[in-house]
Amino acid sequence: MSQTDSAPVLVTGATGRIGRLVIDQLLDAGVPVRALVRRPEAAAVLPPQVEVVTGDLTAPDSLEPALNGADVVFLLWTAPSATAAEVVARLAARARRVVLLSSPHRTPHPFFQQPNPMAALHADLEHLIAATGLESTVVRPGMFASNCLPWWAPAIRAGDMVRWPYAAAATAPVDDRDIAAVVAHTLHQDGHVGGDYVLTGPESLTHAEQVTVIGDALGRRLAFEEMTPDEFRTLSQGAPSAAVEMLLAAWHAAVGQPAYVTTTVSDLLGTAPRTFRQWVSDHASAFAKDS
Repeated sequence: MSQTDSAPVLVTGATGRIGRLVIDQLLDAGVPVRALVRRPEAAAVLPPQVEVVTGDLTAPDSLEPALNGADVVFLLWTAPSATAAEVVARLAARARRVVLLSSPHRTPHPFFQQPNPMAALHADLEHLIAATGLESTVVRPGMFASNCLPWWAPAIRAGDMVRWPYAAAATAPVDDRDIAAVVAHTLHQDGHVGGDYVLTGPESLTHAEQVTVIGDALGRRLAFEEMTPDEFRTLSQGAPSAAVEMLLAAWHAAVGQPAYVTTTVSDLLGTAPRTFRQWVSDHASAFAKDS
């Protein structure tokens, strides 16, 4: 049964890779959607039936129009943490329930237990939400399948070799579409208050195995050459150093053991999660060789 009749669901991060997919899922279910955008021009990518409201998580006062009349909120936090407490307080004053996109920082697998500033932020948000008494649901995706696009697509378009650290580090990449489907389901269906859902893909694959899957989908033989952590640090200059060190520590911890795999996607949706091979097949054009 739907939890939303005429009140819109407020979607933050509405133009990002997950928020945009969540909007499509909600519209397909007949749920009215209000999208929070920082810049009005960003709304050009949204369907015309979406109500667009301008606001910014870093400016809590700006959220009042977006929260007015909203019943359920999808919170995807990408801002600095300074305004988190005030934003959560405003959510609690206006909305009935929030679905938070978090991370699996409570999962007892070494991959998820490395120092991670984003996980610390997620934990703080969870504590803030719990303290308000808001009805809440926490969705915790593991490694996104789409991460391989910025990581490996440029090298695969340019040649037949991927150089990356920790060839034997295993993860269970989860399809962005499955993440969005679970989020949308918990936003508009009953029975998910207090839910805490860790999402993964259906199979454990090492970095080297993932590259092989991409090559198979392209009909090409791709080689994997392992680079050192220091080479990766050099390659990643310009990226936040804390994020780089978190990834290196997580991959190092994942070497030699299967990835953590859950059945949550199928348990909630009644359909099997998409495999990494399916994700790659559906995005093969992004890896096609440069002309």
